[in-house]
Amino acid sequence: MKRITTIALFTVTFLAFAQQKNKTEQHSFSTKDKTITVYTTAENTKLRLTQTDKLSFSSSKQPLETEISVFVEPTKTFQNFMGIGGAITDASAEVFAKLSKGKQQELLNAYYDKEKGIGYSLLRTTIHSSDFSSGSYTYIKEGDKDLKTFNIDHDRQYRIPMLKEAIKTAGGKLLLYVSPWSPPAFMKSNGSMLKGGTLLPEYYQSWANYYTKFIKAYEKEGMPIWGLTVQNEPMATQTWESCVYSAEAERDFLKNFLGPTMKKEGLGDKKIVVWDHNRDLMNQRANVIFSDPEASKYAWGMGFHWYETWAGGEPMFDNVRKVHEAYPSKNLLFTEGCVEKFDAKKYQFWANGERYGTSMINDFNNGTVGWTDWNILLDQNGGPNHVGNFCFAPIHADTNSGELIYTPSYYYIGHFSKFIRPDAKRVSTAVSRSSLISTSFLNKDGKMVTVVMNQSDKSVTYNLIIATEKTVVVIPAHGIQTLVY
Repeated sequence: MKRITTIALFTVTFLAFAQQKNKTEQHSFSTKDKTITVYTTAENTKLRLTQTDKLSFSSSKQPLETEISVFVEPTKTFQNFMGIGGAITDASAEVFAKLSKGKQQELLNAYYDKEKGIGYSLLRTTIHSSDFSSGSYTYIKEGDKDLKTFNIDHDRQYRIPMLKEAIKTAGGKLLLYVSPWSPPAFMKSNGSMLKGGTLLPEYYQSWANYYTKFIKAYEKEGMPIWGLTVQNEPMATQTWESCVYSAEAERDFLKNFLGPTMKKEGLGDKKIVVWDHNRDLMNQRANVIFSDPEASKYAWGMGFHWYETWAGGEPMFDNVRKVHEAYPSKNLLFTEGCVEKFDAKKYQFWANGERYGTSMINDFNNGTVGWTDWNILLDQNGGPNHVGNFCFAPIHADTNSGELIYTPSYYYIGHFSKFIRPDAKRVSTAVSRSSLISTSFLNKDGKMVTVVMNQSDKSVTYNLIIATEKTVVVIPAHGIQTLVY
């Protein structure tokens, strides 16, 4: 009997070890016989996602303190990467419709084609109007609590055709999620879709039903919906479509209405994302919602934006890490960012691109699984926007000349989205000097991708060190590089 027990124990131990070994081997990485392809974008140069070098590894010894180094440790992996993308708003779709067929295809390729463009894999859109629409509208007649008049005909003119073209260009698959800016006016305390207000308790169920009707209507059009956010910017009283939820109000709406309604309507597999607002208050929102087991079970994770700097401070990157540390089972998704206050003289303002690079590197290093820009396309005025909140997009169209204008932001985003593919794993990466910031991901095909950014005014020579191997790279001043190896 003792012998049988010993054999059984040995078998279990061996199997557990074998499984662990396989798990490790799936993500094992070696620099053996690898070359490094370097792509560079830099200010005051013509380099735009340009291949600038082919390098090889050589043996590495202890680096000196006087050298600048980037250290990558492939055996230490973290979150799975979901994707990078942007939002197709009414504004984007209306501008897109004014372009020639040739320019429309150029724009679609620029964003959604992995070879010709930067390979977006995420897509956000709005549930009825936002400020980036030509006017406010809903999918029902005002006062229709039972949603008998619900239809998405408004979206068939511009938005749905563009969404379908984007999905097609991306190879038939994009992770699409949706967000509301405001319930219809009659459902709110202030009787308006604009300027904040709150959802009236007697309409909680009706509003929960509205999400399910929207998702089913879009899916009927052949556009699968991955998930939804509960409310865009729930702490902001804006001049445009907005609705305020305290943490407790969002928790209770999710727990008692939205979550159960999604499940009841056969949409329980859709991912529900809470908060969808800035980094400043995200920790308190996480504490209130994720600490309630009945609300938390419906929440896939938390979305966040980057506009906390409106108050004059620096970006609160550390708050993202603190939510990740406190609630490691919840996912973090960057749901919106754009450069505010459009000014055509600043199309090529380099700091706008650097803002993207800084945010993306920090957010990924703090546990974020996906990153979504705001409008993918706006016109030469930074709109249309029905309340004059004109902003930048990575690509603008001059509707007078019919030309597309690519900004530095497009290329900075591309240094991530073109090379880091869905299901990649983030890999431990650190730098030895504050002039550089960096992140790395290991793609499923075994290719490692390291992004390095230099915000300083001088070019920097740095070592890329993996275990006992290294290569030496030069990055220009105000440059960003992607190293694929």
